[in-house]
Amino acid sequence: MTRPVVHVWRLLKWGRVLARHGALRGIERDPNTPAPVRRLARIARFGARIPRVPTYAEAFQEIGPAAIKFGQALATRPDLVGPEAARDLTLLQDSLPPVPFAEIRAAIEQGLERPLDQIFSEIDPEPVGAASIAQVHRAVTTEGRQVAVKVLRPHIEEDFAKAIETYEWAAAQVEAMGGEPARLRPRLVIAHFKQWTARELDLRREAASASELRENLVAESGFHIPEIDWTRTSRRVMTLEWIDGIKLTDREALVAAGHDLKALAAILVRAFLRQAVIDGFFHADLHQGNLFALPDGRLAAIDFGIMGRIDRQARIWLAEILYGLLVGNYRRVAEIHFEAQYVPGHHNVEEFATALRAAGEPIRGLPVKDISIGQMLDSLFTITRDFDMPTQPHLLLLQKTMVMEEGVAHALDPDINMWETAEPFLREWVRGELGPEAALADRLVRDFRTFARIPELIRRIDHYYPPPGAAPPDPPLPDVLIVEPRHYGRYALTALLSAAAGAAAALLLH
Repeated sequence: MTRPVVHVWRLLKWGRVLARHGALRGIERDPNTPAPVRRLARIARFGARIPRVPTYAEAFQEIGPAAIKFGQALATRPDLVGPEAARDLTLLQDSLPPVPFAEIRAAIEQGLERPLDQIFSEIDPEPVGAASIAQVHRAVTTEGRQVAVKVLRPHIEEDFAKAIETYEWAAAQVEAMGGEPARLRPRLVIAHFKQWTARELDLRREAASASELRENLVAESGFHIPEIDWTRTSRRVMTLEWIDGIKLTDREALVAAGHDLKALAAILVRAFLRQAVIDGFFHADLHQGNLFALPDGRLAAIDFGIMGRIDRQARIWLAEILYGLLVGNYRRVAEIHFEAQYVPGHHNVEEFATALRAAGEPIRGLPVKDISIGQMLDSLFTITRDFDMPTQPHLLLLQKTMVMEEGVAHALDPDINMWETAEPFLREWVRGELGPEAALADRLVRDFRTFARIPELIRRIDHYYPPPGAAPPDPPLPDVLIVEPRHYGRYALTALLSAAAGAAAALLLH
């Protein structure tokens, strides 16, 4: 087990980078930050020149691959890092200098256990993309098919393992201090991040995600998922159909090629709603760089490392929550939060409905094109603290993806509104799931809910007293040695001496 002083040293090195970008200012000023964390942040910035405007994304980019991925995860947590930092972290560019092709060639041959010329007739030594975990090369198979070959960077697993171990240690120390940090459950955040990266570090799992998504979206003829070449896929290498299209980042090229941008935006919104609400399995990284307009007018997606999954009951609650907010039924939205146990039972459902109304009504009178799901979700985050709501990481990933999709759709069609586009889809699905489509549907839905609560009560008993072999609802948390308060001084002194040495070195170098 790594010693605490090693974790402190790593945190200090990362803290120095964050400090140079002004990214520790919010931690120091937040009254909910525990005193030991605030002191460590001050030590980390000792001697650093602090910019006036923090650049969070640039700081994580400078730290390295694991930090880039962690920053992307934190971008889904404005309640944890603050809305300003969350917005900036969405700008993280998942890119690094490419690995020399000689190393990539060796990785492909080792991963697929064959010489390269027996696998591909051609392969471009220049990558088409070099991300933090892997890089992609264009190739032609021995059968003559155009493909993309994704290869993990050498030693990336070891780098991530060290970083995650320190994240786990730091999260456990902070959560043990109680108060607001405990409510935000940082250990669970890291546990989900660990699951997320485990999927990305095994390209067979990413390939399986792409394959599952491709099957789910057969009904969406306008949305294309590339086919996986399983004979040329392993843990460190993934081969898939080459996508020959225009990235949505290049609006001028889209217009020049004659694409219908409004139609592309509508395809994106409907495909996302089908993934999230109907299937419960969604691509959680559909930014413009991962989306292509094909010559035939379809939309194609790539990069399936970050996927989200929500169960059926959560999807029903989600659809009802969104639909309730759309039509202003705050009472029903509040009831769902209590039924789902998102809000502790000692609070009052009427008071919570009033809080939701305060968040929703200010935007209900705005023109349709000016209503923002992102604005609504940011408002909802502000009431979680007042009602002691523990965070729901699986829903936060979905909310982040919804905001991202709204941004991409708006870039294509400034007049589109996800509220307006989603409303008939959600209404149809909720009625289809909870009651017949008839004049008395609403009454039947209310009666159905009454009876539906009886088996749900039984299921909740199973939740708290699971049968042998039942899987836990959350990822397991590692055993971490908690540093007692009386020992903080020792580690703070070590950190202070290290910071002083680092500051002196910086002055000498400049």
